[in-house]
Amino acid sequence: MNKNKLYIYRRNKYLTLNYKLMKTQTKTFRPLCVTAIMAVCLLLMASCKHHPKFGEEIIVCGDDKVLILDPAQTEGNKGKVIWQWKTSDAADQLPAEYQKLLQNIDECKFTDNNRKIMITASGGGALLLDRATKKCLFYAKVPMAHSIEKLPNNRLVVAMSTHPQGNAIEIYDIDKPEKVLIRDSLYFAHGVVWMPKEKRLYALGFNVIRSYKLMDWNTKHPSLVLDKQYYTPAEGGHDLVPIGDHMMLTTNHKGVYFFDLKKERFSSFELLEQMPNVKSVNFRPKGQGLAYTQADINWWTHHIYLEHPAQTIIIDSINVYKVRTTFKF
Repeated sequence: MNKNKLYIYRRNKYLTLNYKLMKTQTKTFRPLCVTAIMAVCLLLMASCKHHPKFGEEIIVCGDDKVLILDPAQTEGNKGKVIWQWKTSDAADQLPAEYQKLLQNIDECKFTDNNRKIMITASGGGALLLDRATKKCLFYAKVPMAHSIEKLPNNRLVVAMSTHPQGNAIEIYDIDKPEKVLIRDSLYFAHGVVWMPKEKRLYALGFNVIRSYKLMDWNTKHPSLVLDKQYYTPAEGGHDLVPIGDHMMLTTNHKGVYFFDLKKERFSSFELLEQMPNVKSVNFRPKGQGLAYTQADINWWTHHIYLEHPAQTIIIDSINVYKVRTTFKF
């Protein structure tokens, strides 16, 4: 056998031996690998069962407090509080009368990429708060305030429910506390939402949702123009929230409804169909994530109800009115 043939023979034999060795090792390794992967998956499934992971935060309010919870750290039915604020924390920043005005907090919304929190209280106060420093960035006396929303050009709108000086929506410049810029009457005003794609402000009253255009908004003398109004399927409007660029949810005394802005019509929200007195609702269509509060004790509750995954969080330190999330559409 010449040198070339001997080399080829030895090379082929070497490759054959290595192939057999690799095949033997693979047979041993593959079951171990599959077993390890299955074990990890089971651990993850068990973890998810006890720790619902929305990937977002939950903000809840009632009495004189605002709390932020992390659902991923929930143990059983006890919410993990990762941030909190109470009215007395602002005692050295606000006029003394605000200690009474900021009682019975009924709205708490994130804004500016969750760096700020908008707050209203039926005691008669509205507030914009920096989350990190807890500095008060805006405040106003707003009788029976029930909701608040950020508008373009550094402005806020506040909804005011039944009160001799209420039943209206009011607009403010954030850098001018307590100075009303625009006011429009709306009986039982409970919700306000700015829809950027529609370029409209929507406001919820007792049995109607109004659509407003923002006029001359880049000037010192802006105005609101009533565009349209839509009568709701039932009376007693409680909440109004966006769940898409052209879709909203609204709640009232009798149930929860979709409001399609393109088709200009209401339809039943099947997940909470005919559920009365839902004070706040949050919904993420992708994955059907749901968080809501229902007045199941009085006008308040101690429960935050979550679906997908299903969970009930008990908050017994305050009388809870509303819950908000950082759900993304």
